[in-house]
Amino acid sequence: MKYTSLIGWLRIDVKRPGFWIILGILALLTFFHYGSQIEQPGFLADLTSKLGLDRHAFERIAFMVPIIYAGFLFGRRESFIISLVALACMLPRAVVFSPHPADALLEIGAVFILANTVALSFDSLRKERQQRTELEWTGKALEFQLRVVKDNEKRLAALNQASDILYQSLEIEQILDKATEIATNMMQVEAALIYLVDEEAGELSVAARRGMSTWLTQDMDRVKIGEDICGRVAQTGEPLYIENASQDPRLNRSVFNKKGVQSLMIVPLKSKGKVTGTLCVLTRSYRFFNEYEVELLTAIGSQVGVAIENARLYEHQREVAEQLRVSEERYRELFENAHDAIWLHDLQENIVAANEALVRLSGYSLGELRDKKSSDLIAEGCLDRIKETEDLLQRGEAIGHLSEVTLIKKDKSEASVQLSTNPVLRDGQLVAFQHIARDVTEEKLMRENLSYYLGELTKAQEEERNRIARELHDDTIQALVVLSRQLDNLASSGKGFSKDKRAVLENLWQQTTSVIQDVRRLSQDLRPPMLDRLGLLPALEWLASDVSRYSGIAIKPQVLGTERRMPPEAELMLFRIAQEALRNMWRHSQATEAELIVEFEVGRIRITVKDNGKGFDLPSSVGDLTRSGKLGLAGMQERARLLGGDIKIESEPGKGTSITVEAPI
Repeated sequence: MKYTSLIGWLRIDVKRPGFWIILGILALLTFFHYGSQIEQPGFLADLTSKLGLDRHAFERIAFMVPIIYAGFLFGRRESFIISLVALACMLPRAVVFSPHPADALLEIGAVFILANTVALSFDSLRKERQQRTELEWTGKALEFQLRVVKDNEKRLAALNQASDILYQSLEIEQILDKATEIATNMMQVEAALIYLVDEEAGELSVAARRGMSTWLTQDMDRVKIGEDICGRVAQTGEPLYIENASQDPRLNRSVFNKKGVQSLMIVPLKSKGKVTGTLCVLTRSYRFFNEYEVELLTAIGSQVGVAIENARLYEHQREVAEQLRVSEERYRELFENAHDAIWLHDLQENIVAANEALVRLSGYSLGELRDKKSSDLIAEGCLDRIKETEDLLQRGEAIGHLSEVTLIKKDKSEASVQLSTNPVLRDGQLVAFQHIARDVTEEKLMRENLSYYLGELTKAQEEERNRIARELHDDTIQALVVLSRQLDNLASSGKGFSKDKRAVLENLWQQTTSVIQDVRRLSQDLRPPMLDRLGLLPALEWLASDVSRYSGIAIKPQVLGTERRMPPEAELMLFRIAQEALRNMWRHSQATEAELIVEFEVGRIRITVKDNGKGFDLPSSVGDLTRSGKLGLAGMQERARLLGGDIKIESEPGKGTSITVEAPI
């Protein structure tokens, strides 16, 4: 550790030329000091004799030169090291070869002490000079900082003044006019020009000017972004200044050069990091813009950009406020003159607003309605449904909801209304609910009458089917059976008939038998007897087997859940839906396989008919089924509605068809 420290202490910068000069002087002096046969040059010999010294004493004194030089160049540590080296060079001569060793050693000691003393003096002088230099640099740095502080104070004062002026107005024209005035006054230039960015046109257009009325022409009014110097500043977002326009190649083709502009500076107008325009100050005489002025105008440009953005936001907010006012007036007009009844209630169900349509519907006046709660207008059995809807809306799990409820009028009479419930938000918070009620009492009565009519019509159709099926079975089939037996007996006896006539009789008998089978199948289709005797499932299994037999399509029946019997009318409706679905599959699907799935659930039954046929494009609504000629599907939908259920049809070209009817049990 001590050895390492010693090496570090003895380290000298050998890269400096002075080190090698010192070594050269030491080597030369050592060479002459030990080379007694080498004569001294004449001038040295004369000098030595004048000083009253012998040659070796003079040479010992000369060893002071590299020591003092080392102290001058490097410092006292390095001079001490060189003095040790010089001491090592002189000691052998003094001890071994000198005729007067004591005098020689005394001279060496004096040289060692005197040389280090002089080197120490040089080192002190060097340090003093270095400290004086550092003090001078510190003083200059303080002066520079003081100047910067003063410049910053001036700049802040100017910017504060500009801010006060710019933010006094929110009108863009006034802001731009004040900005050009501030720029010309603070920068002490002849003219100022402001361009604003037109993003749609991709160019800059003059928005304000000052001091240019006598020499501005129209060819300076618009500049493409990226072109000319203003366009380049708008593109790069960096300031640009030119001292001598006549010698700057960037202005060779610029319009400013054509107008005799000598010096100019252009800074971007920025807001939120986006360039919205440029501010240009210019003069027709030579002008040098220093760094402080560039920073000052850049800061003014940023303030102008922010002021413009604030003015635009204010203008936008004013337009929005006007639009909101107009929208509010229109909404109020629609609210008051709407045909549907509308009311709003707060979260405590207090009615806070209502229109005239609700007055006509409910029989209450506007004053009476404001003293009511929304729940006072709704029948008891419908309140839970509305409350559930409002809870969903309050949690944000639904946007709006449409339901049919019963409204209680002032005279305690009832009206069926279609109620639309929507949330009313303020600053993202739910503050009220809006209800729009349309009186559908007559429509509901018409629907009930229509449903009753359809039910009666369907019932009449089934009764007629049953009558026709019974007549076919009891009369037509029996007559055909008698005719078939007579033909069979006549053909079998063969008495008085030729072979050709017997063949004709045989053919007639076969045709009669085929007609009997067709009529029997028609009778079963009209009213399958096992539906009345055994129920829905056996009838559906027979239907699947029968359709599979005459269509060639493999139909797989499947029952899920526990079988339950239903009212005969419901079983008949479900059977007709399944029958129509299987017939449509046989006639149109070109399928090879199909499934008939019956699912029993708690309180519900679901029947699904699926095939692997060609499929078809579904219409957008059920009403389009009739218009598109799909009367069978429309009839299935009507039967499902009569059951209080619904039917779902899924199909795509090339992907088969699935028809599912679901109804309550």
